Formats: sequence, C-alpha cells, structure tokens
Amino acid sequence: MAHVCMHVLNIGRRDARVLRAAAALVQANVAVTIVDLEDDYTRPRGETLDGIRFKHVRSPRWLALTHFKPFVLLHILLLFWLRVWAVVGTHADIYHAHDANALRVCSLAARRWGKPVLLDAHELPLVERYYQTRWYRRLMHAIYVRQLKRLLPRCVAAITVSPPIVDELQRRYGGPRADVVRNLPPYWRPRVSNRLRERLGLGPDVRIALYQGALRENRALDRLVRAAPHLDPGVALVIMGDGPCRAAIAEQIEREGVSDRVKLLPAVPYAELLDWTASADLGLNVLPPDYSPSIRYCLPNKLFEYLMAGVPVLTSPLEAVVDVLRTYGAGSVVASLDPDVVARAINGMLADPDMLAQMRRNALAASARDLRWDAEQKHLLDLYRRILAIPLGAARAAGQTPAVQRPGTA
Repeated sequence: MAHVCMHVLNIGRRDARVLRAAAALVQANVAVTIVDLEDDYTRPRGETLDGIRFKHVRSPRWLALTHFKPFVLLHILLLFWLRVWAVVGTHADIYHAHDANALRVCSLAARRWGKPVLLDAHELPLVERYYQTRWYRRLMHAIYVRQLKRLLPRCVAAITVSPPIVDELQRRYGGPRADVVRNLPPYWRPRVSNRLRERLGLGPDVRIALYQGALRENRALDRLVRAAPHLDPGVALVIMGDGPCRAAIAEQIEREGVSDRVKLLPAVPYAELLDWTASADLGLNVLPPDYSPSIRYCLPNKLFEYLMAGVPVLTSPLEAVVDVLRTYGAGSVVASLDPDVVARAINGMLADPDMLAQMRRNALAASARDLRWDAEQKHLLDLYRRILAIPLGAARAAGQTPAVQRPGTA
C-alpha cells in the first residue's frame, strides 16, 4: 500500500479540501497521514478519523498564547522544528504540501527519504496585501518568493484550484505546470428548504440574496451593505458567516440604518449548509477583482455550493467564476461593485422569475453531472497514478464519497 504524507498549517479536520483529497486517496487504498496544527489541547497528538491518520503539532499552551514579542519569535521557531520533526519522521512515498507555507518542510522530508513532493496551491501564493504593509513584511515576502522559486521547480507536480492560477503560478515561480482540482462539494440531492425565512421571520414573498462564507476585508461586504438602500421592496440581503470583519459589518449595518434590509447570521455546520443555501433566491459572489491576483483568479467554494443547492449566482467579473457560470448558464455578471450598480443587478435578476427558474435548472443539472467531488477527484487520482506509477484502487461509485464535515462556511 502506498503512503502519502500531507502537511497543512491549519486544523486539518476542519479543512474541506484537505479532507476530500485524503478521503479520495484512502478510498483508492492509499494510506494517508495528515500532519496539521491543532488548537484543541484535549485531543490526542495522534488519532485516526475516517481511515485518515492525523499527527497533530502544537507548541506548549503558554507559549502559543503569549503576545510578548521575544516569546512570539520563540513560538514560531519552535513550531517550525516541531513540524519538521513530525513530517520528516513520517516515512511516506510522497509528500503533499497543502499551500506554499507547507512546502519547505515537505521538501526537507522528501530530500531526507529520497521521495517526491508536490504542491497543492489552494490559492495564488504570496500575493496578499499583508506583505506590503511593513518593511519587515516586504523583507519576509522577498525571502518567501525566492524560496518558492527554488523549491517549486523541484516538485514532481503541482495542483491548484482554478485554470487562471495555473499560468500565473508558473509565470511567477516556475516549476511544473499545475493540474486543476477544483473545490467541488460532495453531491447533495436537492430539496426544498425555507430555513432562512423561518430563522429571520421573513414572509414567503420576501426574496433573499445570500452571501455565505468568510467575513473578511477582501470580500467587499461593505459595498453590499451600502447597496441595501437601493434594493427593491421585498428584497432582503442575508450575510451568513464568521470572520474578522463580522463586528465591523454589524456596526455598519446599524450605522447606515439598514437592519431591516440586511440580516447577519453566524456560520452554520457544513453538514447543514446547503439546506440553508437552498432557501435563498440568489447567491452573491461579488469579490473585488482588483484586491489581489489571488481574488482575481479564484474559484471559491461558495460558487459550487450555490450551484449544488440550485441557487443562481451573481458574480463580479472574476475570470474563472464567469467561465463556469457562462458554461452552464447558471448566473450573471455585475460589471462594477458600485453599490447602486450591485443593487440594480440584484433587483434585475430577482425581478425575472422565469430566468431564475431556468438558471436553477441549469445549476442543478451541472451539479448532478459535472460539478461534484466524486467526478472531480478523478483528476487527483490520475495524477497520483502517474507519480507513483502503481495502480490505485477504484474509488467508490458516484455519490458514495463520504461527506466531509467541517464547521462554518467557506
């Protein structure tokens, strides 16, 4: 049996992409160990969940919680060597780095054991605005870019989430041309739901435009709130999720006096998410393309979750997202993120029930046929067959992929 060691710098049991990839390999009779960072000190350092072995890395609790700068540096250094110890100490046939920040440690393990390493880029790496805000962050950025340019060409393969990132990743950092494995959810049989209206006390005639996902600065949620006064009567804007901007969004809703038009809900367990999504009339993916190349080229989870639930999508002009929506006839594009333009686009789509009904049918058909994880995982398994040069067991029949559980929305 082949053995894969995956490394991710977050809580692996909550990362849908990591778990889906690991589950697909386990179904194909490949042993998988995930070395991750765990913040629950009550969990054992090693455990097996759904056939996937986990090795949890964590530094002492007192050190992880300190904000004293010398101790913060000590925490970073200690965590790095703990990660090295855990990954290098896992003898595998291939090392799978989930994102560029895990590639250095995986490369050390691959060199130690004379095995291949691959990069799974969940987004275009090292393009965040964060790196331009302080001189020392710019220095860190230069070091990280140089390191990635050195390590990526040594990878046997690369994976990423959308076609536009393939060219940009190779242009910036070199290395092998990446294969695309999109963030598609497991198949969910469509069903009628009214959860959002019931939770919010909205009447059956109220039409709902839903944003679900992380509440972050790069989601343009402030513009959605500013669009609320321009929405037609009987249209409610629902923002569902958690994140660092939640308090600021709640404050903006109150400040602008639109609490009757904009409803803020917490994230829900992933196992329940599509039941909530299906009760919306329109899904919103109005991310700002000019925020960063990572946003411009993204293909986010929420897009496929909307489509799986049969919810038409309104998106900003993001290349990969627009291509999916036009291919399947399941949404529209708003040319500008000016609040009044966004409001007109929402009003226009919700005012055309025949168009929405056709888009809903198209979304459900696309999800049943193509846009589902048990179809997408074949690209991952084919890549592993080429790398390992051994036959892998066939995955289970369509629709039998175990559902990945994680809290919140993406």
